[in-house]
Amino acid sequence: MASILPALPLLLVATLGLAPAAPATGAAPGAPGVDQQYLPAGKSGLLTSRTRESRVWATVQREGGLGEIFYPTIGGPSARSLTFVVTARGGVSPAEVRTEQLDGLRFRQTFAGAGWRLTADYTTDPARSTVLISLTFGAPRGYHLFAVYDPALGNSRGGDSGRTVDGALLATDGAVSSALVGPFAATSSGFAGVSDGLTDLRDGRMDWRYSSAAAGSLVQTAALRGWHTTLALGFAGSAAGALTTARQSLRQGFRAVSRSYAYGWQRYLAGLGDPPRVLRGAAQRQLYRTSAMILAASEDKTHPGAYVAAPSSPWAFGTDDPSGPYHLVWARDLYQIATGLLAAGDRAGAGRALDFLFGVQQKPDGSFPQNSQVDGVPVWGGLQLDEVALPIVLAYQLGRADTWQQVRRAADFLVGYPGAPFTPQERWENQSGYSPNTIATAIAGLVCAASIARSQGDASSARRYLETADSWRARVKSWTVTTTGPYSAEPYFLRLTKDGDPDAGTTYDIGDGGPVGVDQRRVVDPSFLDLVRLGVLPPTDADVVNTLAVIDARLGVATPRGFFWHRASFDGFGEQLDGSQWEFNEPGGSLVSRGRAWPLLSGERGEYEIAAGDLRAAGTRLDAMTRPAGPGGMLPEQVWDRTPPAGRPGFEPGTPTFSATPLAWTHAQYLRLARDLAAGRVVEQPAAVAERYLGGGPA
Repeated sequence: MASILPALPLLLVATLGLAPAAPATGAAPGAPGVDQQYLPAGKSGLLTSRTRESRVWATVQREGGLGEIFYPTIGGPSARSLTFVVTARGGVSPAEVRTEQLDGLRFRQTFAGAGWRLTADYTTDPARSTVLISLTFGAPRGYHLFAVYDPALGNSRGGDSGRTVDGALLATDGAVSSALVGPFAATSSGFAGVSDGLTDLRDGRMDWRYSSAAAGSLVQTAALRGWHTTLALGFAGSAAGALTTARQSLRQGFRAVSRSYAYGWQRYLAGLGDPPRVLRGAAQRQLYRTSAMILAASEDKTHPGAYVAAPSSPWAFGTDDPSGPYHLVWARDLYQIATGLLAAGDRAGAGRALDFLFGVQQKPDGSFPQNSQVDGVPVWGGLQLDEVALPIVLAYQLGRADTWQQVRRAADFLVGYPGAPFTPQERWENQSGYSPNTIATAIAGLVCAASIARSQGDASSARRYLETADSWRARVKSWTVTTTGPYSAEPYFLRLTKDGDPDAGTTYDIGDGGPVGVDQRRVVDPSFLDLVRLGVLPPTDADVVNTLAVIDARLGVATPRGFFWHRASFDGFGEQLDGSQWEFNEPGGSLVSRGRAWPLLSGERGEYEIAAGDLRAAGTRLDAMTRPAGPGGMLPEQVWDRTPPAGRPGFEPGTPTFSATPLAWTHAQYLRLARDLAAGRVVEQPAAVAERYLGGGPA
């Protein structure tokens, strides 16, 4: 897969051939520099080796170069970017950037300007924590190539100090260091926005050659020698260790390292078996393989089973320091990732996810934190009952009766939680109430817990769990289906109710800058379909079928790339109407931002259609999910809809927004839908739930 995008203006600079001045040297001025948020979240690629010896991950930017580089865990970056600058005589040299996915998770970018061309091949060293870049630069005399490196060591952008030692650029912040090594003609360490390379090279010359910079927003610059060069960016616990790491990788050579890197991913894919035959064409088969690799690459190597949500920080989250929620582990996302791994054939990876959930993340009372660091330390303080229930479902799916004690604690928490199944937060995390999605997961979790309890000889617990599940199933419609709503004369499911009375005009504020005082009967959400996916209600249920029509009319978006859905009515979690980023604390009722369409919801609709026996329709959902794949086969959190700025260049409906890309949940949903299509059934539907409620169990 490939994509061509215009390069960032500052990355390609021209000079008019002004007379050189004596270079500035010594310690860099301007500390601490300007703090800069992380780069846009739409990544073109993600690199990491299959080995645990190499604890480095690198993201590829759509605009060119590398974005966040993670070390020593995937829970936080240690670099903001590593980009390239070209200077030339005679004026500005416009360029385009083309990104290609090579074998495995390996990527190439080609920068093409007037009269010059730069090719960058990226890999990581399976034997050590090094990123290697092979550069081939073709240009007439007078053109010059520079590397600009912006560290954020130890997941902090403001405390990096840097210096040049034996021709290498070293950086340190506490217990984390990096070393950038290559054939450098000149080097400099400075402060962002004041004495850094991008500021210096605006006139086309490298006038500053500062040998050191104190702690601050460090940016390091190197002028490169030769037309074909290899750069090594090594990480370690000390500057000396990082330098040794980088030089060892350079000695091994890019070709040998990249071959070993590719072989690791080839072995992983070979262990999964062939993609399902139901996939249509090379693009879907490649995206299937890429999705499996993205999930595998999202796992931390120090804390097995800790899969993060995404290797990027969209919108205002890019200002977080340390980095924000997408680099955390969420029990709900981990369930989705694990079921995607199961669909792909990686049962061991799914098992490690369950071990992390129950062995690291679960609290003593049986609940789960809203999210946690990769080491299990809780971060946000919310409680979401679906995040308590879904690990139980995963344990059942994996046949892990050995987790009975942890399952029992989670199930007991669900049964005993005051007011349950009312949840303090539902899966979109900004509302409390009676959510059909949360209730579906809780019912399924309790039925699965009862099955495991019986296998362990605990009939009393099994009976208690089933009684609660049956009671909640009997009442789910009375809590969440309105008969007086404005969208249909027939009953339909709501996103949630605040009071358990779906026929009441109870109002609430939407959040994320959305409207305030909205009648709960005006707010719908496709997430109710988990009632079908998990086997709680049949796909032919009249209220389910009628709600689909409401959802399509209120939340559906037809685009040239397929049909997609918004996640909920009046959602504001997305870009502003001029295309600028979503911001924290947008005032209620401001309506300045809009949540766009989510491709993963197309996968969930496809799973419903499989349950309903409409495999042809489900196939169109897989087609729709395939088309937004960005450069390198990365699937986004959201795609542009038809509200502003749609229609402007770069905002084509159905193409990725600036949301988190790749989003692990989207890739997991792609794998699940493909596997379900091949099987002709919803493979991850718990048999115990379906047998109880769809196969002759209680009504």
